Amino acid sequence: MESNAVLLESKSSPINLLNEMHQLRLLGHLCDVTVSVEYQGVRAEFVAHKAVLAATSKFFKEVFLNEKGMDGPRTNVFLNEVQVADFASFLEFVYTAKVEVEEDRVQRMLEIAEKLKCLDLSETCFQLKKQMLESVLLELQNFSESQNSEEESSTQPSILLESNAAAVAEADQADCPLDPPDSPADRPSNRVSPEMPATKPKEKM
Repeated sequence: MESNAVLLESKSSPINLLNEMHQLRLLGHLCDVTVSVEYQGVRAEFVAHKAVLAATSKFFKEVFLNEKGMDGPRTNVFLNEVQVADFASFLEFVYTAKVEVEEDRVQRMLEIAEKLKCLDLSETCFQLKKQMLESVLLELQNFSESQNSEEESSTQPSILLESNAAAVAEADQADCPLDPPDSPADRPSNRVSPEMPATKPKEKM
């Protein structure tokens, strides 16, 4: 009688494998490649495992598969125009699947990912840059909306004041009498003109 097949799958095994390889690299155990990095006179050497670099970088995979012979116990690879800090971050990412960098270094990490043909790092940098751009756009949108609301709140009181002033003017015109007529014939005889001073009556002889 045949039994049904069951799947044995470990969720933690990939993480444990990466962590163990990372510890081996930090201790220099079983490392079979030395990567020399030089940029503007600054040079550093990093030891790593060919299998890890080949599995995460097509650049290293092509280098290792095309090498004709071992030049000693370890293979030496030289990288120019790559900053030491960037390659150290690259190594940490390929061994741990994560790395913390400054925001202004994200573009440089994307460039080194493209140079070393590391698809995982390239996609990670691209997604992070997209999130950063969306965050900046959201902040600009919120700032614009707050500015518009402030402008609207500052213009509404002036409109109300203007309408109130117009209403007061209309009320004053309705309550006040019309201006006296300008023609002298229409003026009352006993009314003294404001412009002319009142004249005294002539004394009797």
